[in-house]
Amino acid sequence: MKRGPFRAAALCTIAAVLSFALTACAQGPHVAIVGPDGTVRANVAVEIASTEQDRETGLMYRNHLGANDGMVFLFTHPQPLQFWMKNTEIPLDMIFADGKKVVVGTVERAEPYSEQLLSVDGDSQYVLEVNGGFCAQHGIKAGDHLQFTDINVQPQD
Repeated sequence: MKRGPFRAAALCTIAAVLSFALTACAQGPHVAIVGPDGTVRANVAVEIASTEQDRETGLMYRNHLGANDGMVFLFTHPQPLQFWMKNTEIPLDMIFADGKKVVVGTVERAEPYSEQLLSVDGDSQYVLEVNGGFCAQHGIKAGDHLQFTDINVQPQD
């Protein structure tokens, strides 16, 4: 009975699975946006704004953001939040979520450099900023859920 080809195939499969798992772990912090039916709408590699200074600076002065990149802003508790686009060079979508990480609303295609205060109805504890048009492209809307990976949800201040 020959076991060589079977054993080699099994080892290759195991190596591929381990490689995939290690790559997923090495991706760093990211946020999955999941619909109410459990469908993953998008995955976003994120920078984390967990201090007051990080939250104030946000994505200002950036002239590029990768297609599936963003920044997640962490606050201590749900509250009315307002953002602006001062010194922000690229249009952004903002996804506001409550303390349970349920999306309560979005601001889409926020205008670069605008000092207009932008918000949604209801309290938010988390805000995910992504490229303008991201929400429309992925069908993201109120009622979706944010799933954090490798993110300490406690702000650092």
